[in-house]
Amino acid sequence: MIDPQITGKVALVTGANHGIGAAIARGLAAQGARVLMTFFREPCNLPIEELARACELGIGGVWLYRANQQQTAQPTLDQIRSAGGSATAVEMDLSTPDRIPALFDRCELEWGPVHILVNNHTYCAPDTFDPGRVTSAGFGVNLIAPRDMDPNWSTNSRSYALMMSEYIRRFLMRGASWGRIVNLSTDAAHAHPENVSYAASKHAIESYSRSAAAEVGQYGITVNVIAPGPIQTGYLNPEQEASIASQTPLRRVGQPEDIADVVVWLASEQARWVTGQLIYVGGGWRMHQ
Repeated sequence: MIDPQITGKVALVTGANHGIGAAIARGLAAQGARVLMTFFREPCNLPIEELARACELGIGGVWLYRANQQQTAQPTLDQIRSAGGSATAVEMDLSTPDRIPALFDRCELEWGPVHILVNNHTYCAPDTFDPGRVTSAGFGVNLIAPRDMDPNWSTNSRSYALMMSEYIRRFLMRGASWGRIVNLSTDAAHAHPENVSYAASKHAIESYSRSAAAEVGQYGITVNVIAPGPIQTGYLNPEQEASIASQTPLRRVGQPEDIADVVVWLASEQARWVTGQLIYVGGGWRMHQ
């Protein structure tokens, strides 16, 4: 039996009110980690009644995904605690830099210093260079402009870097010797038509992570990146899900737990010799050399 040896470790998991983040929090807590979850609900102008109906129907698409984004972390907390795990949650917009030290302060107050940092929170507003691709259908695609570029950068790239920096600063101050950082990117970071600012911000995450791995490995911190393939977090409609499954070697769409299992492994003692790596987790949807 493999023992990941993270019992009693403190894990900080961002973007954990639904989907991949929630599954990561559950997975780490199931292995005995004490978890602080963060989440942030973006303003949503869709009718509450329709969002509730989308949850009841459970059919993937814009409405279900927006509904999932609007929930609190309470359902995940309940799942963790009912299984005997330890977790708390805080709602916080991490695109505001001065909130990041406060988040670590809170974690230290509730559980102790952070051993495992998982940056999973994200912002996505599809945009394009091509005026012919602009559309209001589905999630909508806008022509590239600061209104979408800036939040992609501040939420996806800058906040990841600042979260890592704060983690490393406190790690060194207390003279620690064991640490794990796992950052979430996308398997389309190299190029993502109709989602160009999102892809660029994720590509920056990968660069920040490799640089951090090279610089802080000497202190006992591993830094790795997971690039998920298509994961059903509510945004894929049935037609999209069927199409992706038919083109995936393992013949299904990914589930949040597929990503969570890899995060738990990267946080484990078994991954002690793995750092600076970009790991594609998508059932073979993309294959990279």
